Amino acid sequence: MSIGEQVPAALLDEASEALEELAGVLAGGQTLNDALQQLVESASRVIPDAENVSVTVVGPKGASTEAWTDEKVVEIDRKQYETGDGPCLEANRTQRPVRATVEGGREKWPAFAEAAERAGVQAYLSAPIVVEDDVIGSLNLYSSDGRAFDPFDEALLRLFVTAASTSITGFRRYERSRRLVQHLQHALESRGEIDQAKGVLMAAHGVDAEEAFARLVGESQKHNTKLRDVARNLLASVRGPSGQANRGQDDQSDQAQSDRDSAGDR
Repeated sequence: MSIGEQVPAALLDEASEALEELAGVLAGGQTLNDALQQLVESASRVIPDAENVSVTVVGPKGASTEAWTDEKVVEIDRKQYETGDGPCLEANRTQRPVRATVEGGREKWPAFAEAAERAGVQAYLSAPIVVEDDVIGSLNLYSSDGRAFDPFDEALLRLFVTAASTSITGFRRYERSRRLVQHLQHALESRGEIDQAKGVLMAAHGVDAEEAFARLVGESQKHNTKLRDVARNLLASVRGPSGQANRGQDDQSDQAQSDRDSAGDR
């Protein structure tokens, strides 16, 4: 499609609907892979020359393809990762869209050109995905027509790249928040168990809270065990089957009994 040709309003409406669908996937709490898969399927449907689409993500362990519309294009990406060069990696390095054809890439990227031709791909367009000022991958388009991908296709690609950036940014923030909440929950649970264990030692040995805590810490260091596990074992040793306090029970594990005796003897 030439940039000079009239763009059907229906196509623009479809692009808008596709981006709204992607936003719905994110709002629905789906995984990042779900969002990226929705992204490539939408881009393939909306961008005129894009017969297939993939997403490359570059991390500490290297590059990988995280979503795709056809398995055959994964091999094209993989050849670029293996050689460390190709249009998608160049888009990452230069932070600019890169268009390539099999004919034009034979000399510059022979492994890419060979894999593309084998998959029936003649033209390729890749744009970098920028997240929080870092380039973390690219959105890649494939076509069997060597004349594919004009400025209009590139403009649509940029819209989907923006959506990909938003998806990954939102997911990263969500994951950071989720981990923080989990840490806080674990800290609160651990604090409750430690306070209960302190109470057991205070009642059993007539010591104050500071001394009881010191005994728990000493036991933790002695056995190289987390403080919350020491507290948990001590509490287990004084609970009966119904969960009520019952330090006279002899059916507790040897390890739990040892923890209680060791903490009490300090």
